[in-house]
Amino acid sequence: MSSRTTPSASPASATTDPSGPPSPSRAAPTPVGAARSAVRGGVLGNYVDQFDIFLPVIALAPAAAHLYGPGDLTAAIGLVFVATLIGRPLGSAIFGPVADRVGRAATTKVTMAGVAVTTALVALVPGREILGPATFYAILGLRFLSGVFIGGGYTSAVPLAIEWTPERRRGLVSGLIMWMSPWANATIAALVLLMLNLLGPQTYSTWGWRIPFAMGAAMALAMLVFYHLHVTDNPDAAPSARASRPLSLVLVGHNGRSLRHLLVLMTGLWLFTDMAVAVLTGQLKTVAHLSDQHVTLTMLCATAASALAMVACGHLSTFTGRRTFFITFGVISAVLAPLTYLAIFRQHTPSSLVLLVVLLEVTTVSVYGPVAAYLTEHFPPAVRSSGYGLTYSMSIVAPALYPYYLPVLQHALGTEPAVAALLTLAGILTALGAAGASRSPRPNKQAPTAMPPEIGSLTLRHPQEQP
Repeated sequence: MSSRTTPSASPASATTDPSGPPSPSRAAPTPVGAARSAVRGGVLGNYVDQFDIFLPVIALAPAAAHLYGPGDLTAAIGLVFVATLIGRPLGSAIFGPVADRVGRAATTKVTMAGVAVTTALVALVPGREILGPATFYAILGLRFLSGVFIGGGYTSAVPLAIEWTPERRRGLVSGLIMWMSPWANATIAALVLLMLNLLGPQTYSTWGWRIPFAMGAAMALAMLVFYHLHVTDNPDAAPSARASRPLSLVLVGHNGRSLRHLLVLMTGLWLFTDMAVAVLTGQLKTVAHLSDQHVTLTMLCATAASALAMVACGHLSTFTGRRTFFITFGVISAVLAPLTYLAIFRQHTPSSLVLLVVLLEVTTVSVYGPVAAYLTEHFPPAVRSSGYGLTYSMSIVAPALYPYYLPVLQHALGTEPAVAALLTLAGILTALGAAGASRSPRPNKQAPTAMPPEIGSLTLRHPQEQP
């Protein structure tokens, strides 16, 4: 019987009993079970991380005046979100080396615990009527800490899931991991809309906003329990020797060259996200003059389409090669995305506008599909978490500063052409970053092949395999 179907337990981890065989509840998981659990953990863990990331943007916005008081609410909301973004690179720098030296599963559990605690504390922050201006600073500080733990979480959980996945399924698994970002965004938007309708704006501003944060904390706690019970490091992907300074090794030599080019690529991807999601959402209301309900419905349709496209793009990269995929996608998007964006604001029927917004999301943010696999494959096991985390998090900084440079461009080029120009730049950066990066290294020959043909109820088959 092949290794795919023969259950096996590690002799070092199985508990023996002189009076009988090992207890099934305490026996080590089979390779198939361990792989399935790691992939589920990577997919669901990314959903929890992304849910927490979008909470201050979506869930706190309707309550901002009640929590932050008079003043520039836009600046206050932006600062809370920026605090999370600043925390993410720091978390990657802290926990990436820990994951490389101690283990990815153990590090994931620590970061999930941190996300659960900090998110729960936000839900418990006293209101402005008790703390006054200190309410804002308490939320700001907790969101920074949450960003640190979120940044540490995906440096360990995502590479761990890819390490347990055979090469032919990595693109698809990467797509399944990355598509959780739009689903998390859509979930919070739908939840907030529902609560606003049920509670009313006043009640939501008073205490209803705490419910989404309590849900985020509960989900993080559930993932902590899941990792504790089911997820382990992949022994076949462990480095032969632990690096004493993983961050230093990431910044020099071949790893440093990969890091620099991948940072260019990821800067293009984050720029796609900021322009095609954050900026577009605001301009649909201020430029296209859509109602809040119409904007929400339009973005929900586009989000669902982009999520499905992410999975398709991830799987497609297995056949085209991931480097070729990013180069091709970047070139096409550099032309198609800005033209689509400009066309959105010239539509006179709701259906055509929705279709164009869907097309824009598919030709921009669906590029994230193969990212988890592509970044993981570029760094050896000894520095993999450090390399993945720094690439994914450091690249977010320049695009996130668009509130400072976009108005300057809009003054020079016009409101819509400026965004179209940045979409073109995003496509160019994506293509150039991929072109400069080396091809993804071939996986370790000892990498496991025990990836289950199923993840949940979804059957995953290689195109050459027969049902």
